[in-house]
Amino acid sequence: MAAIFDALPGIEVPVGAISKRLAELWTTVGTSGEPTIEADDAKATQVNFVLHLGLRTTVEDAGEQFRTVEEFSKRYPSRIVVLCPLPDDDPATEMRAKIYGECFLGKSKGDKRCVEFVVLCYPRRVRQFLESQVSICLSTDLPLYYWAHRFSASARLADYRYLLSRAKRVMIDSAIAPEDAFTFPWPNPHVLRDLVYSRLLPVRQTIGQFLSGYAPENLVSGLRAVTVGHDAERTAESRILLAWLERRLNACGAVAAGVRFITAPLPVDVGGNLGVHFDYADRKKYFRWTGDLRSGFASFEADFGGGRTTLVASVSLLAPDAALSEAMFN
Repeated sequence: MAAIFDALPGIEVPVGAISKRLAELWTTVGTSGEPTIEADDAKATQVNFVLHLGLRTTVEDAGEQFRTVEEFSKRYPSRIVVLCPLPDDDPATEMRAKIYGECFLGKSKGDKRCVEFVVLCYPRRVRQFLESQVSICLSTDLPLYYWAHRFSASARLADYRYLLSRAKRVMIDSAIAPEDAFTFPWPNPHVLRDLVYSRLLPVRQTIGQFLSGYAPENLVSGLRAVTVGHDAERTAESRILLAWLERRLNACGAVAAGVRFITAPLPVDVGGNLGVHFDYADRKKYFRWTGDLRSGFASFEADFGGGRTTLVASVSLLAPDAALSEAMFN
């Protein structure tokens, strides 16, 4: 994590001087001699955001997530705190801090969006001081959003009760989170959001819009099984998509019909990397959707008793910053 701290952008400052040095970001000359933007010229900060990089995070991965929240802040000016914990056997004894600021121009010269980063690198032995330091870095009158990235164990993350209890949303990515992430007794489980579910928004929308053209009772009449197929890279997406389909079809009456819901590897000859198949007792009735996230195309084939329908549509996952926004505000 020390390597991550060193690699992330920013100027290292004394921990006790973070607030003072942040204020100076917008009133002093920049590091290359350029004038900085006055704070009053920027849009007011809208959210507090904590990005917690777990011990399994690599330097490259950390840089990617840093850029994600930076892109997010172009729409939602933010005060962002990045936490970089050190392994238990690291010899460091003190917390280190960096600050970084950047502004982005909107559609007009007067539309400026600014982001402020505080990066904190800390060893386990000063862990008890972390919450107080984070609270100092955040704006007290703004909501807090907490993103736990690549943490190794739910129980270990649960030690950060201050952040988990105060956050309006807690974001995790079930594709890389511990298996018990959604069954662990979090302080506020109702605020937990999965970035996989958010990334799937365009897929859920396109399938939902197609199926909404048919009567709910027709969708579940004679339905025996729903299978979501996936390639090796989309196991998490298939699991989340299946759970969404189960909720929606159960609302149509599938639960009373005893429908089975299954995930399975997608046959090689089908193509694509995600697929949905409805299996009916009447073999003339069917629904198939196949999506190729690499090419951006998907195909529908269906017959619910009124004749065969085929359709080609676009398909994609939300960009990381858009998925973050979806998870935070919906």
